[in-house]
Amino acid sequence: MFDRVLLLSASSGAGHMRAAQAIERAVIELGAAREVRHVDTLEYTTKVFRNLYSRAYIDMVNKAPDVLGWLYDQMDKPWKNERRRLAFDKLNTRPFVRFLKDYRPDITICTHFLPAEIISWLKAKRRLDTRQAIVVTDFDVHAMWLVHHFERYFVALEETRAHLQKLGIPSAKITASGIPIDPVFASPKDKFEMRRKHGLLHDVPAILISAGGFGVGRVAQIVDSLLEVKHPAQVVAICGRNPDLKQNIEKQAARISTAGNVSIKAVGFTTEIDEYMAAADILLGKPGGLTSSEALARGLAFVIVNPIPGQEERNADHLLEQGVAIRCNNLPVLAYKIDCLFDDPSRLERMQGAARQMAMPAAAYDIVNSLRLHP
Repeated sequence: MFDRVLLLSASSGAGHMRAAQAIERAVIELGAAREVRHVDTLEYTTKVFRNLYSRAYIDMVNKAPDVLGWLYDQMDKPWKNERRRLAFDKLNTRPFVRFLKDYRPDITICTHFLPAEIISWLKAKRRLDTRQAIVVTDFDVHAMWLVHHFERYFVALEETRAHLQKLGIPSAKITASGIPIDPVFASPKDKFEMRRKHGLLHDVPAILISAGGFGVGRVAQIVDSLLEVKHPAQVVAICGRNPDLKQNIEKQAARISTAGNVSIKAVGFTTEIDEYMAAADILLGKPGGLTSSEALARGLAFVIVNPIPGQEERNADHLLEQGVAIRCNNLPVLAYKIDCLFDDPSRLERMQGAARQMAMPAAAYDIVNSLRLHP
């Protein structure tokens, strides 16, 4: 049993936080530590730095995604620019360093690259005695995740494991665990029971739109495009922490003629996303690492729309390669592509089967158990 387990995420995207929360729950349920704590690293940084990591990221997703993609590619140069980046991070994370020294964790589990880099530096200087595990929260691994001083890496896929090996990470220190999601996704739930619980029609296909935890993306335009679907369908739009988006979707729903084929339900931030996914047939939206892994666990076919250039583009490639997803690059033909799927039930079933095959719903448990055996 560990004495103190410290989970470190960063609120620059909801996925990093959710991955840490999933591992935290697994630690508690497995009784793997006397004390476990989850910390948002950005709470221990300067205000300017915190805004750069959180608000600036969301603004770029909404207003300049191409610039974000360009930055992602420019910074994906393994083992390059480490000193410059570390110097900038050290300057802005002094409160975080003090916290680590005071808390003295037995093991740190990082679901974001920022704390992983700082801890690696402290370990190199022998200023912190802790074991470090790094959990990569997308299907691919970016150069920002690479550090020199660590004990374990956990990645989504065997391909990602092979990639890290080629970059010089010892094979024995890498586990292809899958991306940790809430352990609730490891428990099967009946589709029709979940539809009844959440006020959905029993016998009409359900399309779930994911806007991510922060409710970003062109959700309102996607809903407009879906109104042209010829098959009967019910659309559930998860709006995250974006009340304005929820209100706009509800206005759209109110304008729909009762004679239409498509109904719309807007949902704000919810802790029951696993139940909505269990009720659905298709997930439509952005392929973030956590959202994609949750959808795989629920056996959903994926219709990819507007992936963020960079990490989500790469996630999309893996989903397409495994036969889990189709991609719509032009919203005017979204309804056409959805109707083609409904016209070919065997294809839709194959995609759902491929999702279940790719899924690793027990990743959080597997990570904790692996660390207990090989800390």
